[in-house]
Amino acid sequence: MWFPIVVTVLTGYLLGNLNGAIAVSNMLRDDVRNHGSGNAGLTNFVRNFGRASAIFVILIDVLKSVLACFVGMCCLESYGLAQEGAMIGAVAVSLGHDFPALLGMKGGKGILCGVSVAAVVDYRCALLIFGIFLVCVLLTRYVSLGSVLGATAFAVFFGVMYVHKPVIMIGGIFLGVLAVFMHRGNIVRLCKGNERKLSFGKKENPA
Repeated sequence: MWFPIVVTVLTGYLLGNLNGAIAVSNMLRDDVRNHGSGNAGLTNFVRNFGRASAIFVILIDVLKSVLACFVGMCCLESYGLAQEGAMIGAVAVSLGHDFPALLGMKGGKGILCGVSVAAVVDYRCALLIFGIFLVCVLLTRYVSLGSVLGATAFAVFFGVMYVHKPVIMIGGIFLGVLAVFMHRGNIVRLCKGNERKLSFGKKENPA
């Protein structure tokens, strides 16, 4: 059974290296990491390139995440571990997105990936974290706060709902904690009161 697990992990990690924000900004003859916060994520992309091209960023990151999960499901389905396979693929693609070896280890923070993989592993979790994220951002305009709360809900959901399936439980908790860790700088700025708020205009001026 180790071979299909290795295939799942390698495939997921390599898919994670296909970063939507970097790919689309490169097509625009630029690199999103040279602007704003330097993060290769959707928020920084929107702040510096506008919303028009962001749909392609979303499509790339969602599709790669879903594909990684389905590869895991297909690889482990014959062992009766399709859902576990999806979670292994989810962890692998998230690590590839956050720490892409092919992109100098400078990736995103994994929130879009997290919602996408949650939709495959258990859609209830995806609805929960998206709802928390959306309400928080609409009320506070802090994308980072919504992301941290959503990531926390991700960890709690899988920690509580999948006690009987250790692989899924551990994987879910790990992904939630990882996403919070990737936002550690944002958490510090939130505590200090100098975190940037989301503008609902067409495009923000770079910091």
